[in-house]
Amino acid sequence: MRAPYAFAAVLLVAGCSSAASPDPGPEITVPAQFGTIQAAVDAAREGATILVSPGVYKESVQVRTKGLTIRGLQRGSVIIDGEVKRANGIVVTAPEVTVQNLTVRNHTLNGVLVTGLAENGGMGRGSNGYTKLDTEKFPPLQGFRVSYVTASNNALYGIYAFDAQHGVIEQSYASGSADSGFYVGQCKPCDIVVRGNVAERNAVGYEGTNASGRMFVLGNRFSGNRVGMTSNSDYQEAFVPQEDATVVGNLVSDNAEALSPAQADGAFGLGLGIAGGTKNLVARNLITRNPGVGVALGSAEDMAPLDNRFSDNVITGNGEDVLYAASRRAPGRNNCFDRERCYDGVGDPLPKSSAPRGIPFNQVAAPPLQPEMPDGPLPDMAPNVDKYVLPSEDLFDDRAAVRS
Repeated sequence: MRAPYAFAAVLLVAGCSSAASPDPGPEITVPAQFGTIQAAVDAAREGATILVSPGVYKESVQVRTKGLTIRGLQRGSVIIDGEVKRANGIVVTAPEVTVQNLTVRNHTLNGVLVTGLAENGGMGRGSNGYTKLDTEKFPPLQGFRVSYVTASNNALYGIYAFDAQHGVIEQSYASGSADSGFYVGQCKPCDIVVRGNVAERNAVGYEGTNASGRMFVLGNRFSGNRVGMTSNSDYQEAFVPQEDATVVGNLVSDNAEALSPAQADGAFGLGLGIAGGTKNLVARNLITRNPGVGVALGSAEDMAPLDNRFSDNVITGNGEDVLYAASRRAPGRNNCFDRERCYDGVGDPLPKSSAPRGIPFNQVAAPPLQPEMPDGPLPDMAPNVDKYVLPSEDLFDDRAAVRS
């Protein structure tokens, strides 16, 4: 992987382990060589690739070795199943690890967690009665890639990057998350790209909290959630305020899905929300048919929305297309749409939505079949923002269950 875009054993349902190689690598197979993914990870040397054959793997995988690749041989049939009793599917606390072409489901916390917090199995926000992370004790993890992963029916986050830098989350799918399908938190500068993903039937499709500096959210489908996407500042995490994210080419539509887990604060029907964000660019996005508000721009405690730019978006057919909601405590400044209108000062309060009750995360419908990772090298990890144009309403319709 190229800079700066670098990147307890349990029983397997089918298959048993054979004698382990004395020098496992550069390529290891599961279950042919090791009966569990964790056993292969523990034996692997730096830079090895672990190839996982179809099966249901009832384990939680902890990755502590630099540079490993865990690749499923069939995305929908290589399943790490938490059985609604294990916390995490895969926890990555080593740099330059890649997770590819598999499914993580039914975990009581997260599907895939990538984090520099190496204590207690890599717990982050929302995972252990959260207290603010000491960023000197736990510096950000350096380099990761999550590609072609299906994360369904996980209680908090589907794919979760926290206290990590220099990574990509791409071509993945998340549903049934009671917090958000995709989450990036506490990084500055992040140097993270979230691209080409689908999030539906989550409380929130994508959430970026204190995710600042070279933070790119590009060409995703955030449709059919309770809330499409948010970018916000929060004192519970380091590096406030959130600033300098680039949100381009996304479809954010129809976010009023009742058959999804309820979010803690009850928000519903919102497309894009920015709370206390600064110097973000929102361009060439289609934000439509969100019955509450298409774009809500507000404050977070004493942090104001400042210098946010909106350019060449299509924001139409929402309950209210744009709501400026900066508070008296934190009035905003210079939040501009296409150079024609700017919002400053105090706005109107965000109306309370009438949110349906929601359903348990493990009762959310199973995802549709998702595309396999293609043979050959994956695209460069650079963001390539200019290639993302205004999306059509049927972006990734073939990967989605909730359609327009």
